[in-house]
Amino acid sequence: MLIAEDSVTIRKWLVEALSREPDLEVVGEAEDGRRAIELCQSLRPDVVTMDMMMPVMTGLAATEYIMAYCPTPILIVSASTNRGELFRTYDALAAGAVDVIEKPQAEDAEDAWVRRCAAALRVVSRIKVITHPRARLGLAKTRPSTAWDQPEAAREAPRQVVALGASTGGPGALAGILGALPKDFALPILLVIHIGRSFAGSFAEWLDAQTALNVRYAEDGESLPDGGTVLMAPPERHLVAGKHRVHLSDAPERHSCRPSVDVLFESVAREYGARAAGFLLTGMGRDGAAGLLALRRAGAATFAQDEASCVVFGMPREAIQLGAAERVLPLDRMPAALLQLAGEARG
Repeated sequence: MLIAEDSVTIRKWLVEALSREPDLEVVGEAEDGRRAIELCQSLRPDVVTMDMMMPVMTGLAATEYIMAYCPTPILIVSASTNRGELFRTYDALAAGAVDVIEKPQAEDAEDAWVRRCAAALRVVSRIKVITHPRARLGLAKTRPSTAWDQPEAAREAPRQVVALGASTGGPGALAGILGALPKDFALPILLVIHIGRSFAGSFAEWLDAQTALNVRYAEDGESLPDGGTVLMAPPERHLVAGKHRVHLSDAPERHSCRPSVDVLFESVAREYGARAAGFLLTGMGRDGAAGLLALRRAGAATFAQDEASCVVFGMPREAIQLGAAERVLPLDRMPAALLQLAGEARG
């Protein structure tokens, strides 16, 4: 692994602590983003730990370059208490970094933090990352022209709501899809994304800045909004669709997740059936697969992201194997599908 961290004290501690893990080897150390790029190109590490706030070149800029020119799995090691650093972390995730772990806090037990970091590194290092477009968000900010080939039968039921689910790789995918939609998009969107609690607090605000739509965390019992709004599940709470309202739930985790994509999708299937559409995006695990199947059985339009455009082809693959996805689309064709669904709603 390559460790990029500007603090000599923290960097040396990380090298020493992680080197004690028998299956992890530190092959290089970088004190700034430019050096991280140089060492990534020359050493070709299996994984990089990336600090966000570094001199000469920031961790964000280094991540963008690495993912564009020498794609390597990146684990961000970042503070979650600084708003500016949080937004850089989201930008780095959108640029292709795989995951993020919070820097150790004063109250953290050292050994426990090292175990968490080592476990994250093992997972991240196994992910086959893709070359990320040099334009961070990848998709054009104009209306896509590529149509979705929709079956005639599905056109009989105008949609009233869209449900989205994502996990690893989700920030970039969501920024690209939602960023391609106009502010007058006709359908409300309900969203669940898996993101660590420490980093989730400002994510809706960051995503709101990537799109013309209004993105915010849902409130328990609020009315389902009109089009142009994305309601996100807040940290540690399930988002549940009701009759013209949404609810938040503290029910147990599903697939070790709260919020859970399955919980959202299944509630949308119950309440809206054929008047809904579900999109399952990049992510690790299987959350959302059973829910997407419930949506399809209820007559909803269902979509899964294709393998080539996924950071992690886990959740979509599980859904495809279940027969839950009516259509499997690359990321850049999903805005066109959404616009077509919205056009039917207007009609």
